[in-house]
Amino acid sequence: MISIQEKILLVLLPFWSPLIPPMGISCLKSFLLKHRCEVKCADFNIVEPLRELYDYYFDTLRGYVPKDKHGNLYSIGQDVLRNHLMAHINHVDENENEYSELVKVILYKTFYFEIGNELVDRLNKIVLEFYIRLGQYFIELLEREKPAVLGLSVFNGTLPASIFVARLTRDKYPNIKIYMGGGVFADQMAMGTPNLDFFLEKTVGYIDKIFIGEGEILLLKLLRGDLPGGQRVYRANDIDWEMLAINSVNIPDFSDFDTRLYPYLGAYSSRSCPFQCSFCSETIQWGPYRKKSSEQIVKELFELYQKYNYQLFFMSDSLLNPVITDIAEEFLKNSQSIYWDACIRIDRNACDPRRTILWRRGGFYRARIGIESGSQRLLNLMDKRIYVEEIKEALASLAFAGIKTSTLWIVGHPEETEEDFQQTLDLIEELKDFIYDVEGTPFWYHLDGQVNSSQWLKQYKRALLYPENAREMLISQTWIVDCEPHREEIYRRLNRLVKHLHRLGIPNPYTMQEILQADMRWQKLHKNAVPTLLEFKDNYIDENKRVKEFEFGRNTIQKDANFSF
Repeated sequence: MISIQEKILLVLLPFWSPLIPPMGISCLKSFLLKHRCEVKCADFNIVEPLRELYDYYFDTLRGYVPKDKHGNLYSIGQDVLRNHLMAHINHVDENENEYSELVKVILYKTFYFEIGNELVDRLNKIVLEFYIRLGQYFIELLEREKPAVLGLSVFNGTLPASIFVARLTRDKYPNIKIYMGGGVFADQMAMGTPNLDFFLEKTVGYIDKIFIGEGEILLLKLLRGDLPGGQRVYRANDIDWEMLAINSVNIPDFSDFDTRLYPYLGAYSSRSCPFQCSFCSETIQWGPYRKKSSEQIVKELFELYQKYNYQLFFMSDSLLNPVITDIAEEFLKNSQSIYWDACIRIDRNACDPRRTILWRRGGFYRARIGIESGSQRLLNLMDKRIYVEEIKEALASLAFAGIKTSTLWIVGHPEETEEDFQQTLDLIEELKDFIYDVEGTPFWYHLDGQVNSSQWLKQYKRALLYPENAREMLISQTWIVDCEPHREEIYRRLNRLVKHLHRLGIPNPYTMQEILQADMRWQKLHKNAVPTLLEFKDNYIDENKRVKEFEFGRNTIQKDANFSF
């Protein structure tokens, strides 16, 4: 058993977008400090020499992949990079040719063009250099911190680097206990799947404990010796489904991070989700939906503001709808201004301009909305419980208030027809001036962990995306459902979506320069537009308090997509 007084090192490895300091390990640290543990956090996604190689990898892809096949390069390319990183650490030198051929298959199954040796050789060298640098930086961290426990927060994109440092740690410092948890165990490595079984078999020598689901109470009980020591995988059922009372937690502890390197600070008002969309794993990961009071949420954000001098927050909730009006009203009681970016779903409140103006005045900065499709048939199939007319009203209402509208769309959900997809393109075109940006992602299927996983398994045949003999190098297998649209058609549609966005002038920004260009477009379109991201740097902003309330007549979306009263 590890003494609770010995140091715990919590780490998030590349690659994960550094929008905010890592919320998972920051919340875990805050919880453990409350129980007198010694904890240190580290985020390797802001280590510049590693980020340089990330950019170099994608620049290389952009230079070789035909432009009409780029799709949403930074999104779909993540999966290419993840599998490439995994294949690299699991191949053996005598099978170098087999490794390179697998890289070609990985690239082809995303971009669908014939891959030459030159591209593979260049990408292999970038991946090799990444691991050389990562190893150097990680050993320096272990030598400096000398932890008794290494905790790895793992998502699909960070799994290869996490496995690499776990092996490195066991080799160099065999007495350090290595624990792992995170979102990867809600989908790709979900409980009961052959992927998790194979992962447990392959990692038995260097990953000591795995936590599935909410980790705070599980980890604390293990450290205290209150869980069976001989067990390797722990879940909520091992503690009689005890869940964290989130209304009693402290604010996330970001003290180990240089917060100036992130555009936002993170916070949250709830865990899990009150809805059950077919493709989502949120409720599988977090269990029952729980939320804080609006007074507590506002108090915590002001506490974070005072501690770190940040006005702009990203709320990491799955959806903010249950509390959004209450927290906007609570913020309006305070003379200081806080701005917040959050995921919401389309509902009647979002369709009401009086309500969205209230949210704007309360600090609502950016709405991230999973719209998914412009086809009502497909929305019903997904169990989204929204209507196309509501989408139109909500985007117009949010845009009128000046709130950025980041829209997310799924391309190729099972049974999406050409007509369904065309309805998506048409809806985006109709609403182009009410959309801040568009993120289109291909449909991903997991054997378990999604709300509809078991239904799809009964309804469709499944097939392996990559050759069966690639399992040793990739650790996890990727499955696809054998139904329309097939994968190549999904990616063809994604390319069409991106081309459509370019024609309409709707951005999908990833770099800071692209974000600033998108912000300027939004300000030209809407007189109530929120400040640009750049304006928050070294400035205190309170313009939300001066956004005027208006008297409204009945609002409708006209055929020309103008918002009239």
